[in-house]
Amino acid sequence: MIYWQVFGWTCFLVSLCLCRSPLGWQKMRTEKDYQHLVFASGIILFCLWALKAGISEGLDIHFLGMTVLTLCHGPRIAIWISAIPLTLMVGFGLLPFADVGLYAFTTAVLPALVSYAIFQLSYRYLSHHLFIYIFIAGFLNAAFTIVFHLCTVSTGYWVSGLHGWDTIFDNYLTLALLIWFPEGLLNGMAVTLLAVYRPHWLRTFYDREYLSPDR
Repeated sequence: MIYWQVFGWTCFLVSLCLCRSPLGWQKMRTEKDYQHLVFASGIILFCLWALKAGISEGLDIHFLGMTVLTLCHGPRIAIWISAIPLTLMVGFGLLPFADVGLYAFTTAVLPALVSYAIFQLSYRYLSHHLFIYIFIAGFLNAAFTIVFHLCTVSTGYWVSGLHGWDTIFDNYLTLALLIWFPEGLLNGMAVTLLAVYRPHWLRTFYDREYLSPDR
């Protein structure tokens, strides 16, 4: 278990070092509205991660919310924002400090990268239409991302020997059949509201392309 904790911390710290965004930090220093958006995003993410449920002890599941966060801020800033809920979870005793690195890598870093990769694929190969953005980049993207997250965590539990595969499959992995739709719906609704009322908050949403009159 110590090996996996060290591995998680290493991956998380390397990700933070690589995910430097000079433009994002400059925007945070100069725009108060963006500062409020960043900290509000972190608090909302904390609420989603703190609300856990599970059948077996230690095999808890919760909403991710990383897809809409990535679409709003990009993967680099999204990974940095995840430090806010992680700090709060440690402060409130919801997450052991030793597990922060592994938890961050599987819950924030990988979902952010997967979400952005799916957005890039949809942007490159599909029509630039508002419905495509909401349904593919928002709803289906979030649904696939949380299933990928559950599979990754399940593999980690099994390889580390913390739980047997039968226990993982029956009490954790099968929950993917229940959580993928609510996760997709939550992110899809958030993306829809932002695209309609606050499109400038979506860093990956381009008005001239998705709202062009000839589409």
